[in-house]
Order: sequence, then C-alpha cells, then structure tokens
Amino acid sequence: MEQYKLLTPGPLTTTAAVKEEMLFDRCTWDQDYKKITQKIRAQLLDLAKASPEDYTAVLMQGSGTFTVESVMTTAISKKEKALIITNGTYGERIVEMADYIGLNYKHYSVAYNAYPDELELRYILENDSAITHLVMVHCETTTGILNPVEMISRLAKAYQKTLIVDAMSSFGGVEMDIPDLGIDYLISSANKCIQGVPGFGFVIARLNKLQACEGNASSLSLDLYDQWKTMNKDGKWRYTSPTHVVAAFSKAIDELIAEGGIPARFQRYQRNNQLLREGLEKLGFRAYITNKRQSPIITTFLFPEDTFVFEDFYHYVKERGFVLYPGKLTEIDTFRIGNIGEVYEEDIERLCNVIQEYIGVVVK
Repeated sequence: MEQYKLLTPGPLTTTAAVKEEMLFDRCTWDQDYKKITQKIRAQLLDLAKASPEDYTAVLMQGSGTFTVESVMTTAISKKEKALIITNGTYGERIVEMADYIGLNYKHYSVAYNAYPDELELRYILENDSAITHLVMVHCETTTGILNPVEMISRLAKAYQKTLIVDAMSSFGGVEMDIPDLGIDYLISSANKCIQGVPGFGFVIARLNKLQACEGNASSLSLDLYDQWKTMNKDGKWRYTSPTHVVAAFSKAIDELIAEGGIPARFQRYQRNNQLLREGLEKLGFRAYITNKRQSPIITTFLFPEDTFVFEDFYHYVKERGFVLYPGKLTEIDTFRIGNIGEVYEEDIERLCNVIQEYIGVVVK
C-alpha cells in the first residue's frame, strides 16, 4: 500500500516514531502502562496552562464524539439548561446529542461562515435565567472557521455560566490559556493537533465543577465523573483502554514539546495554511471563509466552476500522494484541505504543483 499525506482534520499523518510505539503490546493493569496515562494527564494540564489544584484531565475511550457526549451527559443535569451555539455540523451534532440525552437546551445558530452575534447572545442570556451552560465548537471543521472563544468566555464570566468548549480540532495547535479564558470543560481528541492516532479523547475539566457532577450521567460507559474518579487513583481506566493508541499519544506529546510546544506548532500550521490559500487562489480556487475568520487547521474551497468534478480531482491528487476531504456544505459545492499533522511547507508546495498539473490536464 502506497503512503500518502492525509490532508484532513484527523486522522492525520503521524511520524514514524509515533507509529513505532504501537508495535509493543501493553497490559492495562500494568504499573508501567498506568504511569503513561498519568504522564499524559499531567502534560495535558501543562499544555492548557492549568494547575492540578484547579483542573484535571480525564481520558475517555472512543472517538471525539464519544468524549463530547460524555461531557454533555455528565456536566449538565436534567435540572439545568444549555445554550448551544452553532455555525456548523459539529455544533449541530451536539444539539443532536442533547436531544438523545433529553437535556434542556436552547439552540442559537448562525450561518456557517458567520460568527455568533454578541448582542444577540447577551439578549438571550438576559431573558432566559434558566440557562446554566454555554456550549460551542472552537474550530468548526465543517468550514475551517475559528470561532471567537474569547467573546464567549467574556459572556460566560459576565453571566456566571459554565463554559463547555469543543476544541477537538484546535487544542494543541492553537494557543489557549484555559484558566484565563475560564473554560470549565475543554474537549479534544488524540488524533488531532497533538498528532496521535484515533482511539480516545480527553477532557480538561475544572475540578470543582466535575466533582459536583456525580450521578448526572445517563450513560454508564460515558460517565465522565466515574471515569475521573477511577483514573485519578492510579491511572487505571474503568474499562479496556486503547493501549497502543495511548502509548502513541504519549510519544506524540513528547514530539509536540520537542517542536517548541503549541506556539511553534501553531506557526507551522499557520504557515502551511497561508501557503495553501495563496497557492490555490492563484489557481482559481476561492476559500469559503475569510482570512480573518480562518483557522490554521483546515480550509474549505469552493468548486472553481460548474464542470469541476471532485471525484476525478480527488483520485488524481491521491495518486500523486495526497488525500483530501469532501465538503460538508449541502447548499454549496465545496471540498476541504487540512494542513495539520506531519505536514510541512514543502508538502503544501508540492500539492499546489499537483493541482496545477491537474488543471492543465483538464483544460487540455
């Protein structure tokens, strides 16, 4: 099987060293393995600039969606109410979760290429005192927009609401001071900007908030409080953990630190994204999100013309070493290109050359 670069928002291309960590079989009960879990938890708090006196890190088996649902079912009781803010399909998935769980919520949505309006949110909060939680996706990979977490943070503080941020595709690649922002629950996944492989997600939670959640969860396996209570003793997961994935993630964190931490990785991702947008613009591809709102994670591009066939384009590019992502917008024809993972400037430049070649072939 030929190797290629995954230009997606995760799973993504990992280093050889991360892959090699998965060649060794580990026992979930072994003390050495439990030490890996505890190491990861401590390092996640460091990356979040969070003190272990105020915050804790909890790892949860499954995809990122599993972890988001673990927070929704645990952090919000049936007596409380969430304001769920959306401008993409991943935010809308949280709304769907709330329906399944039976949570009380209000849904505030804006266009996929727009920011939430602060005045509208203030009006909602001032006129609905039942709201206890604010929930928002930071980087909406539906489009690549990077939402204004600072503004939502101000509102959460001003109105004394619990703040839940789905930072699935941003944590580790975008600098965030979790305590300063007042984020109570930050959710991310192993296979995103920290550049591990799929298999578990994690939550960085304000300790006193999590401790107050005992008995809230309507799911046994997704009970974040119970997972924390067990894991906090010595690093043991409640149920069988993805041992190979955990070991790979531990290595991936070490590599992030060696690269220079989140600031250095952000600069690499941002430069990748800048080169990508500039390169494709020269080739006639227009980005859906404006520069001001664009994340350094993934970019949505509009089809250049009505005759553009994404399937042909996709296979042409894949045969030359790159896998792209289809669009998620239903009313507009788009595709997406991610630039996180083991991806560098020379990869982006080579991709742009391949796309230029494709255009030349199609025109002929």
